[in-house]
Amino acid sequence: MKNNLVGGLEDRQVKYLGSTHEGKKHDKKICDEEGTRFPDGVELYRDSGFQGHELANVTVHQPKKRPRNGRLSADDQEANRLHSSIRVIIEHIISGIKRCRVVKDVFRNTKEGYDDVVIELACGLHNYRRYCRNQSY
Repeated sequence: MKNNLVGGLEDRQVKYLGSTHEGKKHDKKICDEEGTRFPDGVELYRDSGFQGHELANVTVHQPKKRPRNGRLSADDQEANRLHSSIRVIIEHIISGIKRCRVVKDVFRNTKEGYDDVVIELACGLHNYRRYCRNQSY
């Protein structure tokens, strides 16, 4: 199963969770079908699975691919390194969601809509955990 999600870099919480799709469906196609919208002026750091997906009034940062039989310039390599250091925050959000093992293991419950409920609960638990860590007692 696969979901698109948007995470905040400052508070490291899940800001948006898309609906659940089969795992073999491409990320860009899911994003096109859902029609995810962002406020104007937002900076979006995404991986290369969304290659070719364009958004209006949003600054998109994606890693630069190495040209065939070529090399990336030193500036492009540094930009990719910077992008990776920011993207790791999103990867940590994903791993925080997957602490609920029901999300990453084979989900055998075949009732309609349960897969969406499980991922929503896992994201809610992750956000609650982040909220509790940020509180000063």
